[in-house]
Amino acid sequence: MSFRGLAATTLKTAAVVTAAGAACVGYAAAIEVRWFTLRRVTVPVLPVGAAPLKVLHLSDLHLMPSQEKKIRWVNDLARLEPDLIVNTGDNISHPDSVLPLLRAYGALLDVPGVFVFGSNDYWKPHFKNPAKYLLPANKQRHKPHGPDLPFEEMRSAFTGAGWADLNNARTSLKVNGLRLDLAGTDDPHIKRDRYADVAGEVDPAADLSIGVTHAPYQRVLNGFVGDGYPLVLAGHTHGGQLAVPLYGALVTNCDLDTSRVKGLSTWGYEGRQAALHVSAGLGTSPYAPVRFACRPEATLLTLVARAGEGPG
Repeated sequence: MSFRGLAATTLKTAAVVTAAGAACVGYAAAIEVRWFTLRRVTVPVLPVGAAPLKVLHLSDLHLMPSQEKKIRWVNDLARLEPDLIVNTGDNISHPDSVLPLLRAYGALLDVPGVFVFGSNDYWKPHFKNPAKYLLPANKQRHKPHGPDLPFEEMRSAFTGAGWADLNNARTSLKVNGLRLDLAGTDDPHIKRDRYADVAGEVDPAADLSIGVTHAPYQRVLNGFVGDGYPLVLAGHTHGGQLAVPLYGALVTNCDLDTSRVKGLSTWGYEGRQAALHVSAGLGTSPYAPVRFACRPEATLLTLVARAGEGPG
């Protein structure tokens, strides 16, 4: 091939690659980031004789006041008639988002629920180099100043509706005749977790014990699993947000491995195991409003009797 022919082929290849890249970015920013989906997962963690329990896991809305499509989509989830709501944080991204958030949750606030906070319930997002997400989580810098989002207003709205605050706290709920013991931590990603405040073996008298946290850092997962919790729910990872088809996520933004970046998996510690569900969440930072091969999601977990067991 002549030099002129080689140059022409190189330019043509570069043009094709550039066009494909632009198409992917356009898809990620204009389509997938708003292509909300409901995942349905069955988890066998209930005792013999227990009827199924529907748990709606919501996480990482990062809501901006103008996001009407997201508000309507979340509001419509009440049609699922869940028995319990578990909210794993990062609800808002703007000081004026609390009222739109309450509008989004709507009738879901009438359902028994629990919540923990993430960093974007305390601090509004700021622009930063996306390459920082490729750094190990312990190398990322966190904001030293005081919170600048109305998290106390949001907390009051949630607790006023009857949702239990699990930020470094425990609670016990009666749901569909089952005793559910739940414990949670504040956000480990910004080192607000104090697992010692909730540590201790689960009560065998409970029908089910659930651990709740925003960011699934190993120290918190190990605490829950070591204390005997059979189910742990978390968010934070956005499922990697930008995934490679046929490969998966590149990062988790914490010390969890990428094989568990979203969905249901198993976490083991000191001879014990728990079902771990990590939500890929429904939003993104307003400074990185893209998703690729990782649709925004909520999950309906149907809890059923353990394997080999069933209704009596």
